[in-house]
Amino acid sequence: MSEKLKVGILGGTGMVGQRFISLLENHPWFEVTTIAASERSAGKSYEEAVGERWKMTTPMPRAVKDLVVMNVNEVEKVASQVDFVFSAVDMTKEEIKRIEEEYAKTETPVVSNNSAHRWTPDVPMVVPEINPEHMQVIDFQRKRLGTQKGFVAVKPNCSIQSYAPVLTAWKEFEPYEVVATTYQAISGAGKTFKDWPEMIENIIPYIGGEEEKSEKEPLRIWGEIRDGVIVPATTPVITCQCIRVPVLNGHTAAVFVKFHKKPVKEELIEKLISYKGLPQELNLPSAPKQFIQYLEEDNRPQVKADVDFENGMGISVGRIREDYVYDWKFVGLSHNTVRGAAGGAILCAELLKAQGYIAHK
Repeated sequence: MSEKLKVGILGGTGMVGQRFISLLENHPWFEVTTIAASERSAGKSYEEAVGERWKMTTPMPRAVKDLVVMNVNEVEKVASQVDFVFSAVDMTKEEIKRIEEEYAKTETPVVSNNSAHRWTPDVPMVVPEINPEHMQVIDFQRKRLGTQKGFVAVKPNCSIQSYAPVLTAWKEFEPYEVVATTYQAISGAGKTFKDWPEMIENIIPYIGGEEEKSEKEPLRIWGEIRDGVIVPATTPVITCQCIRVPVLNGHTAAVFVKFHKKPVKEELIEKLISYKGLPQELNLPSAPKQFIQYLEEDNRPQVKADVDFENGMGISVGRIREDYVYDWKFVGLSHNTVRGAAGGAILCAELLKAQGYIAHK
């Protein structure tokens, strides 16, 4: 019998579900044994259910092709097959909240890529290098749910990954005002250019709900646990614009920052390249060895050259320059479906296993 934890993917036929499946191939700790999706996919083999819609650049892993897709709404049945699940279901926010808690109440931990529970006060929303201590709120959540092992944990929005880690690395300089514009890839909408030909040579200056997430979610990550809930930080104030651009993978951010303490450029760069978190200390399987890299060239970071840094789990930063309105400005880049979605959730699950929150049933 495999020592690996048995993993289910909820919403396994969509783009993020596919990314989970491709990233978990040959994972040292986790094995995908169950895939659940909508009723129309249930009963088909995974290969048949996905059909022509496989969107990854690597082939579909052989181990999942013949898995029979289960109905995601048959919660008890799916939960009985697995130790924990990753959630990437495509439903309304209220439906997602309900079904993720239903899975948790079967004593099945849920690590979610969805936004539905990001503001549930006792659900941790974690970038493992930044706020691993927030997982402790799970103890309070379990009391609310009446569970011993089950809980919901989430990862934050993909758009903040290209600048929130940078601001965290600069925390001691006390950033207090931030302006960010993100240039976001079409895979963030679950699309390829084949699906969305109108994005070719086009820019759309609106992504529904994204600006609010980009402004508020970093503050929750920087918050603290008080009385069994996560209380968001109040600074820095962030204002953001989010723009869809004709790029397949990779979210770029152009960011301006004001600091209470005035760093010099060399200090800013040193803080980035030396920044490490608990995943690096624990040597978790998906953790990048170098979390943030700084690129000296004026024309970097670039999506084509840099989006796959550290297998898509690292952050690339360049163009740190003094600004005559703000103090400093920079450009950041992150892989939106790896670090920003499935890969970030897998790293959260690795952290939860290391902390003892996820184990064999």
